[in-house]
Formats: sequence, structure tokens, C-alpha cells
Amino acid sequence: MSELAAVLFDMDGTLVDTETLWWDATEEVAARLGHRLTAADAPEVVGRAVEDTAAHLVRATGTAGTAGVASALTTAFRRRVDAGAPLRPGAGRLLAELDREGVPFALVSASPRSVVDAVTGGALARVPFAFTLSADDTARTKPHPDPYRTAAERLGVPVASCVAVEDSPDGTASADAAGCVVLVVPSLLPVEPGPGRVFAESLEEVSLATLRGHVRHGRSPALRSTEEVARGLRY
Repeated sequence: MSELAAVLFDMDGTLVDTETLWWDATEEVAARLGHRLTAADAPEVVGRAVEDTAAHLVRATGTAGTAGVASALTTAFRRRVDAGAPLRPGAGRLLAELDREGVPFALVSASPRSVVDAVTGGALARVPFAFTLSADDTARTKPHPDPYRTAAERLGVPVASCVAVEDSPDGTASADAAGCVVLVVPSLLPVEPGPGRVFAESLEEVSLATLRGHVRHGRSPALRSTEEVARGLRY
């Protein structure tokens, strides 16, 4: 039976309400390229790295230059983040509890370093993360396991003793493949249940005690169905 060693938080849609901002930024850039964003685009937008969404827009519009589209997406998103990105319900309380109890926690994001720094300098300015990882800090970002494996290595703890807190399918796949226990708090897209995945409707339901319980149960079947926690989630 494992004990909780660290908590690894996704950023967008998990700690801060930026998934809607990302969707709006993508919608803006897509419109410039002549593409109307719909729910059918969501799997290529929500929780995806900038380069992945840019590649999708290039495919959808026949536009040349993924790098240019990625730059436009980052600029549009940064403009919205700089205007203010509110914390998700329960995030501030949970982070304060972990800090008070001396439990290490880090930020593991698929956003570029410039966006991570903007958010940690704004909405998350007073949060004492052990460190932050961005998409620029590993050879591969989510949904690959590299970010979460790297985070556990930097903390010097077994990855199986870490709880990763995620909101998206790609982020969950990344943490799952790395070997973390994954707490899923869906935002815009539902996440499939599976071994090692537990679900909550909001971080308001989550405490240090529940995180410790998840690690002790280990990579066991999900405690709640995705359908239960995703009810009512719409664009």
C-alpha cells in the first residue's frame, strides 16, 4: 500500500478556468482562417497542446504554416489570460491545505512556457509550487507520459505515489501512461473511466484526506462513472 508523496496539477481547466479562454482563442483564429469551430473540433482543441490544435486548423482549412497558426493561437490566448483567468472552484482551498500540511505539489501543463508564466504570475501568483513544467520543458508533451514522469523524477518520488489532477482526455492519458493515480475533474470534455482513475465533479469535493485515500487504493477501477460527473457539461 502506497502513501501519497506528491500532487501534480494540470493547469488549464483544472486549477484555472482557461479552457473556455482557449476555446475562444481557437475560435477567433479559426474564423480568420475561414473555419467555423464547432463541437466536432473539440477533441483537437480541448486539452491539446498548441501545436496539435494548430495542426488541426491547418488540416481543416488547407492553410500552410503550422508554426504561424500556433503563434496566432498563443497570442490570442495570452491576450485573454492577461485579462484575467479565475481559479476553478475549490482550487485555492486545496492548494492552501497541501501547503499547510507540507505535501509537495507541482504544476504540469501542456501550455507553452509563456502562458504558464503568465498564469503563475497572475491567478496563481501566490501558490508555492515546487516547480512548474510547460510543454517546452519535455521532449514530448501530453498525451505522452513524459511530463508526469519528469515531474516525479524532479521531486525524487515514485510516480505511483503521485496523484495527478486532470480535466481532459489527453491530460488523463498522459498521467495514466506515466503511472500516476489520476483524479479527473472534467471541464469541457468527458473522460473515459479506467483503472487508476477516480472522478470528482469539482475540486470542492477534494481534500488531502481524499487524495491520500486514492493513492492507498492504488490503480483500482474508477469509483464513479464519467457519465455521472459529465452530466450537464456543454459548450
